[in-house]
Amino acid sequence: MLSEKNIEIIKSTVPVLEKYGKDITARFYQLLFDSHPELLNIFNHMNQRQGKQQTALANAVYAAAANIDNLAAIIPVVKQIGQKHRALGVLPEHYPIVGETLLAAIKDVLGDAATDEIINAWAEAYGVIADAFIGIEQEMYREAKEQYGGWEGFRNFIVEKKVKESDVITSFYLKPENGEAIASYQAGQYLTIKVERKGENHTHIRHYSLSDAPGKDYYRISVKREEKGVVSNYLHQDIQEGDLLAVSAPAGDFVLESKKTPAVLISGGVGLTPMIGMLNTIVEQQPEREVTFIHGALNSKVHAMKDHVTKLANEYAKVKSFVAYSQPTVKDRMIKNYDKKGFIDLEWLKSISQNKQADFYFCGPVPFMQMMYGALKEWGVPAENIHFEFFGPASQLEEPVATV
Repeated sequence: MLSEKNIEIIKSTVPVLEKYGKDITARFYQLLFDSHPELLNIFNHMNQRQGKQQTALANAVYAAAANIDNLAAIIPVVKQIGQKHRALGVLPEHYPIVGETLLAAIKDVLGDAATDEIINAWAEAYGVIADAFIGIEQEMYREAKEQYGGWEGFRNFIVEKKVKESDVITSFYLKPENGEAIASYQAGQYLTIKVERKGENHTHIRHYSLSDAPGKDYYRISVKREEKGVVSNYLHQDIQEGDLLAVSAPAGDFVLESKKTPAVLISGGVGLTPMIGMLNTIVEQQPEREVTFIHGALNSKVHAMKDHVTKLANEYAKVKSFVAYSQPTVKDRMIKNYDKKGFIDLEWLKSISQNKQADFYFCGPVPFMQMMYGALKEWGVPAENIHFEFFGPASQLEEPVATV
């Protein structure tokens, strides 16, 4: 338990963290990798270069400080981050390293303003927060290992099949090298892939949504090839059927809830991958549940799995499918293989789903998610019926912008 005095000191630093948070975390990562370069095997290098990791950590530190007198309020965030940590292989012994480096970064950035009293208060606070993370993550490690078909760390899987789904998305069907059982999962969760490329000093780790219903003897991930994506390009260009990939057990807290209410699945671009998993799960396990599948893409060239969704909509009366293309091709316009030209907006959404008491799940690029979140809030959809996974500060979703 933190002392009342230290709680007051931590809360007094909240305005400072709001102003200098990104500077502190940028310095933190610089110090961390200078002194412990082996940790580059865990962190996403691209997110580092783009500043995403720094922003995420700055917001986590800010949230911890703002809620230091009621840490129970941030437990949901701790659990969400804990899912990532378990999938990546973050261990208890990493936390002292992070704590020491964070305090050093605070001192470096704030200078004389970081008094001994403030540093000592933050040291005590970090210990409490770290204990919360460690406790939650240890339980996650135990569950991942002890579940049927589960395992610890990374396990080799064979790429049994590789299927091109569109000009930019390819699916990979993965089966365990040892032929033993695999852990089940909840629709919406992800796999974590570790890649070791020849000639590089560090491994690369990425999370990819599972794009099929659970209960199979394989896992399927569907990966978009990003222009500068180290791992996505490696998977698309270098990995072939029969090759091995190192995989950690399924993780994630963005999951399809088992309910009888209608489900509306909304996706933009590659955000459709967890939605396909949810759609397949509903059809296989809850065939009487109404589901509306809404997807936005540039055009048919980059629209993955359209035939599959159309087939389900034709075969199951409870399934409805709608497509919006923002830049339809000439062929798209000739055969009119989409329902709306432009973006998914509130007016169109209301005309399709009509029931704002449905459960809405959405996933896609940040601008797309901002628009969806804003639209659903404006419509008056209950907060408990809005489901999404977002890796930046949630407050950004309250600032709708034009989608892409």
